[in-house]
Amino acid sequence: MIAGIVPCYLKSHSQGEYVFDRGWADAYERAGGRYYPKLQASVPFTPVTGPRLLIRDGVDRDEIGSALATGIVALCQVTEASSAHVTFAPQAEAKLLARHGFLQRTDQQFHWQNDRYGSFEDFLATLNSRHRKAIRRERREALAAGITIHALNGSDITEEAWDAFFAFYMQTGSRKWGRPYLNRAFFSLIGQSMAKDVLLIMARRNNRWIAGAINFVGSDTLFGRNWGAIEHHPFLHFEVCYYQAIDFAIARGLKTVEAGAQGEHKLARGYLPQTTYSAHFIADPSLRRAIDDYLKRERAYVAEAGRELAAAGPFRKTVDERDE
Repeated sequence: MIAGIVPCYLKSHSQGEYVFDRGWADAYERAGGRYYPKLQASVPFTPVTGPRLLIRDGVDRDEIGSALATGIVALCQVTEASSAHVTFAPQAEAKLLARHGFLQRTDQQFHWQNDRYGSFEDFLATLNSRHRKAIRRERREALAAGITIHALNGSDITEEAWDAFFAFYMQTGSRKWGRPYLNRAFFSLIGQSMAKDVLLIMARRNNRWIAGAINFVGSDTLFGRNWGAIEHHPFLHFEVCYYQAIDFAIARGLKTVEAGAQGEHKLARGYLPQTTYSAHFIADPSLRRAIDDYLKRERAYVAEAGRELAAAGPFRKTVDERDE
């Protein structure tokens, strides 16, 4: 009987991962090394923290976890991969892998937490006056050009909506990354297989879709992912990606909105920093030493930035703070 398993992908690029190692690849290849293929243990296309070392109940977790860590290193050797990357793992898994020579990396996401709010206004009441006013203004101005917002879930998501969203995805991907990772068929497939777990927030003006964001609905969390637009309107990005997600989470009773990687601008919208963890085995000793040195400094920066951002959050510091 299988006691544990680590699903891995042998990859020839670093797209779609959200823990960025392209700089490592470039440096290694400039020095004459071959970074690809590499092993990747992750959930494809989405930076969701969750178990990566899948261990059966009733067994010694430390023993099986150690065996899996050793197996990942051996698999690197068998496949002639330069490295293995276990990304968005729980902190305890990352620490276990560290005992087997995996380098530790941290980063930040921004999550909104639902404190049993009954409405968006209940949430706003917890913010200081300046941020309450700013958010109300942003929501008004986002729709000032005759824009309407539509939350599509399940059978509401038509192929026409997917066509429009794919155009938004391509526009953003081409601008930011140079080569978008997902193709049009992917979106139809998830529409067929998991439409009830997909939320498209779409913006419409003059009888056509102009912007949209895709979210995935978990048991207690809404996972915000890709966004795109073919028209620019002030604050529309915030409305479609952040405020509508909060509205949906409150209506569904979800505990968390996870707004994905990066974006300190999310802080002012009520999304607070959360640390994420990954572990990296680097086969080449020289490359491993260089990356280890870099990650020590990066972890210190991430920790300090997290403390500063949390302290600068938009929530009221005292119960006496009121609107002017």
